[in-house]
Amino acid sequence: MFQNKKIEIACFNLESAILAQKAGADRVELCANVSVGGTTPSIEIIQQGREHLTIDIYVMIRPRGGNFVYSEAEFQQMKSDIENIKQLGVNGFVFGILNEDKTINIEQNKALVELAKPFPCSYHRAFDAVSNYEQALEDVIACRFSTLLTSGTFSNVMEGKEVLKKLVEQAKNRIEIMPGGGLRSTNISELNQIVNANWYHSSAITDGTEIANSEEIVQLKNKVKP
Repeated sequence: MFQNKKIEIACFNLESAILAQKAGADRVELCANVSVGGTTPSIEIIQQGREHLTIDIYVMIRPRGGNFVYSEAEFQQMKSDIENIKQLGVNGFVFGILNEDKTINIEQNKALVELAKPFPCSYHRAFDAVSNYEQALEDVIACRFSTLLTSGTFSNVMEGKEVLKKLVEQAKNRIEIMPGGGLRSTNISELNQIVNANWYHSSAITDGTEIANSEEIVQLKNKVKP
């Protein structure tokens, strides 16, 4: 039996989020600052997103660009952001914290997942910096994340495809493995055949701007239709 594959679009502005919904995306990941790979968006953008969208909105919680090791002040900022954004009718959160030695910071991630309840949380591409992905996956599962967004510890999903396949097998449905990072309509069919994930993630930005391309989103959906 073929499963319906789902597409999450990373949106760095309201225009992209509205385009994503119209083009058939299943969920948006709302963030700011495309140049650093996403940070926490403003309260205003989240509120506007909720007013305009009926599909699920997951919000990035990341206080700054750069690495994923945070100071105590930054960690408190992340907690405060989750508490404030929970009130806005969002559907989930996206974040990821590492230790200095590139392992998963179990204590801090667990605390944020707990704080975000009842909303599900995705662990983002901080995972791609870990040294031991098998152990890291077990740690992310132990923190009670519902989804792991990863390019398979490589710079893009096609380079990481074999690791992505292994992660899906190791996960055994305990967590959704969501490939993302350089995912396009031109490579999603091949990736899907190898990895067979349920969710796929793309910014669908094809022209160097910060706006998603609606035709690209339509194609992403079409390429993984059963």
